[in-house]
Amino acid sequence: METVITLLAAALLAVLGTLLIHRLNAQHDARIAAHRFGDPYPSPNRPPGHGNPGPPERIADRRPTGTWP
Repeated sequence: METVITLLAAALLAVLGTLLIHRLNAQHDARIAAHRFGDPYPSPNRPPGHGNPGPPERIADRRPTGTWP
């Protein structure tokens, strides 16, 4: 009898986990559908600081600062 209850509990947890994952995927799909991925025609007059960022700085290009040996 205990084995049957354990198997039923495991099956119930598997079903609940499947439903939770399905619901989270549906939420994620709705967020993706609602998001605008970029401007189709970018504005040439952007406010300062809102332009395209430059390439990231490489660590090898940094110069040492300070006097620590």
